[in-house]
Amino acid sequence: MVGSCAKSMSLACVIRSIFCSSFLIMISACTSAATVDAHQRVSLDESTEIAPFVEEMERRHRYPPSELREILAQAQVLPKVLELISRPAEAKPWHAYRPIFLNEARITKGVAFWKSKRETLARAQSVYGVPAEIIVAIIGVETLYGERAGRIRVLDSLVTLGFRYPKRAKFFRAELQQFLLLSREESLDPLVVKGSYAGAMGVPQFIASSYRRYAVDFDGDGSRDLIDNTEDAIGSVANYLSKHGWRAEGGIAVPASVRGDGYKVLLKKGLNPEIPLQDLDAHGVNMVNDVPADSRVALLELDLANGSEYWVVQRNFYAITRYNHSPLYAMAVTQLAKEIRTRYLAQAG
Repeated sequence: MVGSCAKSMSLACVIRSIFCSSFLIMISACTSAATVDAHQRVSLDESTEIAPFVEEMERRHRYPPSELREILAQAQVLPKVLELISRPAEAKPWHAYRPIFLNEARITKGVAFWKSKRETLARAQSVYGVPAEIIVAIIGVETLYGERAGRIRVLDSLVTLGFRYPKRAKFFRAELQQFLLLSREESLDPLVVKGSYAGAMGVPQFIASSYRRYAVDFDGDGSRDLIDNTEDAIGSVANYLSKHGWRAEGGIAVPASVRGDGYKVLLKKGLNPEIPLQDLDAHGVNMVNDVPADSRVALLELDLANGSEYWVVQRNFYAITRYNHSPLYAMAVTQLAKEIRTRYLAQAG
């Protein structure tokens, strides 16, 4: 069935696909030990799923229908993707999340990465105002400096989430559109590019819309290559943070302590730093280090194995959360960057 239908979406193929899929589901329901293979092909419905998507791509972007149908005919719906998105690492408490990224391997390899890309990182810092250690830490958290950029075809991830994940189907169908446009613009083969279960690509793990909007040709070779070109990846991470409000002279996060219950009101205000600094003391928040008096901040609580820790976070912390909205992610990047910088400077000295 796979071989005969891969190149065509004829009515006969669709009927055979639906019949085979139904048969597989029936077998699974009757066998308690049965499991669905993570790479099983499950075809999309031509009339209710593929056709409207193809028509929209043709109308909005003049994407050739025959070319798009041929691509989609080779896409796979992957049950494994649905399983992975249901249990992201960011759902863990801080004390369980932190060791995933704050460990010796990421620190050691981060220092080595910085040394090997010293000139490119220095240039990115000069152009965009983002410190080298922050760029290094983000790439370290995302892909272990390019070693783990993902093994799932981006096409399959986005098709699965765009048509089988109702909670965020609209978002992922839009990303599927962006991915197809990106592939055309950057001469990528949409049947080959691999990434994360959520469709993020390359050394810095950009989703397609971010790739199109924020990727830069940092080495001047005429293409924006985040898949194989580390220089473009470094420049693109810095550009992304710059475009999302990073301030060259701004702070990130300061440890804090709390007293009473007044601080809880500040926690409800979210991570966008809108609290005047002078309001902290009135709400029972004490900072370990000084922050400029005219700063606007936010208060963050992180779960420890026993109790909590508190941080006063600033504009640059919020900029990191635009890369990944989880405050755990932003704190992991912040702390990993600090460890890498300390080790790098010690070795340089």
